[in-house]
Amino acid sequence: MASNQYINPWHVDQCVRAMQQGGVIAYPTEAVWGVGCDPFNEEALERLLQLKSRPRHKGVILAAGSLDQVEPLLARLEPEQRQKVEATWPGPVTWLLPDPDHLVPEWIKGKHSSVAVRVSDHPVVQALCKRFGGPIVSTSANPAGAQPARDMLRVNLYFANRIDAVMPGHVGKLAQPTQIRDLITESVIRT
Repeated sequence: MASNQYINPWHVDQCVRAMQQGGVIAYPTEAVWGVGCDPFNEEALERLLQLKSRPRHKGVILAAGSLDQVEPLLARLEPEQRQKVEATWPGPVTWLLPDPDHLVPEWIKGKHSSVAVRVSDHPVVQALCKRFGGPIVSTSANPAGAQPARDMLRVNLYFANRIDAVMPGHVGKLAQPTQIRDLITESVIRT
């Protein structure tokens, strides 16, 4: 992982403040740059989806910095399911988790009843989530159909001044975006 990154607290504060005010941020993740916002702010998510030209029905991923930030979703899992999920976290695996109590807004899940969640081991994502106090939206920084950005230059080319804050840093060593697994069906949705 990108463990030797210097994380400037000022940049973390700027990004968190932007999200708290309904803004959209860009930040490095395990394999590509992501764009994110406060998952409980529907207007912020709509703006993010417009930037990407991404349909709302697809849903987006929640990235957390620690297991405790997603504990309410884990609490309802069977012990074997929870063990399976926790064995991969923190790490580059996104799980589709059931949300029978509707803890996560429908605008995050799109047309799905489950929610896509990852507890990241990327230090920038962890720092942002820790300071934000919970999971943040994480979707690749690219317009729909374009290659995901792997550096800040590409983020700027795609979105110019339409992003409210950018968290400097470097992507991790993964060649592809994180794997997505369905906990219930045990199928791999994205490799």
